[in-house]
Amino acid sequence: MTASFRFTVEATDPDTGARAGRFETPHGTILTPTFMPVGTQATVKSLTPDDLTALGAQIILSNTYHLFLRPGHERIARLGGLHRFMQWNGPILTDSGGFQVFSLAHLRQITEDGVTFRSHIDGSTRRLTPEIATRVQEALGSDIAMAFDHCVELPATYEATREAMERTHRWLERCLDAHTRPDQALFPIVQGGIYDDLRIESAETIRKYDAPGYAIGGVSVGETKADAHRITALVAPRLPADRPRYLMGVGSPEDLVNGVAGGVDLFDCVLPTRIARNGTILTDAGRVTLTRGGLKDSDTPLEDGCDCYTCQHFSTAYLHHLFKAEELLGYRLATIHNLRYMARLGTRMRAAIIAGRYGEWSREFLGTYRPADETVAQEQRTKRLASWQSVRSTLDAAAVQGVPGAMPPEDPSNEDKDDDGRDN
Repeated sequence: MTASFRFTVEATDPDTGARAGRFETPHGTILTPTFMPVGTQATVKSLTPDDLTALGAQIILSNTYHLFLRPGHERIARLGGLHRFMQWNGPILTDSGGFQVFSLAHLRQITEDGVTFRSHIDGSTRRLTPEIATRVQEALGSDIAMAFDHCVELPATYEATREAMERTHRWLERCLDAHTRPDQALFPIVQGGIYDDLRIESAETIRKYDAPGYAIGGVSVGETKADAHRITALVAPRLPADRPRYLMGVGSPEDLVNGVAGGVDLFDCVLPTRIARNGTILTDAGRVTLTRGGLKDSDTPLEDGCDCYTCQHFSTAYLHHLFKAEELLGYRLATIHNLRYMARLGTRMRAAIIAGRYGEWSREFLGTYRPADETVAQEQRTKRLASWQSVRSTLDAAAVQGVPGAMPPEDPSNEDKDDDGRDN
């Protein structure tokens, strides 16, 4: 670990192995466990940096793929880097763009050198390699950069999963060779799909590089939550105990609680912000849909005891009205509540770990929290992706024939992706 970064485990729960840590970065100290709001295009939708600070966000995530395409990493670098560009003074993590590229299934070609793909914005041919992805993130100036990896979407055969894992390891070597910024931490990523032996092999391989931190990828690509929890519990203890562990694309409250029990420190997901824009809020009892008719006369806050700006100033009935009237303020207020909920959840988990009662606390939480129906979420995911692929295929054909304005629509790898919300 370079001098710019230091991770200290301050407490470990004796029952579960959950950790409370302190991760020092060039732009501030992160107290873990914590959730990172997703600012895909250098903005957390509808919120200002001051809003994020007020609700307790410690670090945010931005998307390399989207910023590479628009406005371009060179332009951001000329304007002072991503922190100055978006006026966020805290730590920033950038993903490598790998997940977004690999989600463009029929619009990209993978070789050992890298990936050639068509931009979802204008259909132009673009290319990402480990070296380019590293160079882009260095230009952005994020505190934490991710290695360029090959993520496979399930279902995937054992052979295809092994091939992607081994390519990920080779690409990691190239990312490390290309990386030059001592003030930026480069995290390797564990791959291996749902296959335990591959996950163990990947974890053992990347831990040898003495990186400032490590990530667990490929757990938000179609597997069941049971598989995701099993993989997390299997992999996390095999990563260095004195470095932060990041579970990529995971953000349902119950997944965070289980992930922390498995030894994870950092999480990110679009779920809290995306479902907020769809009129759904997070509470300790589970998700609540604000457009339900029974809420139109509710004079209580969204959740009793919540200290967010929304709950301190507005009634549930008012939020119900805003969403029924499709007023933009509703999206903003619901987003503030959901991200404050996630920040408070991290604080509560940390306090339980320090008190030595995380096992008891997590059992109490999971005993009352009602998770979303996974079957329904998977059905929604399948329907949405099928619809997107149908529209995109039509426009692709038109583009080939030279029809003016025939561009691919926004792909579901962005912040509005899947209905189960576990993908970044």
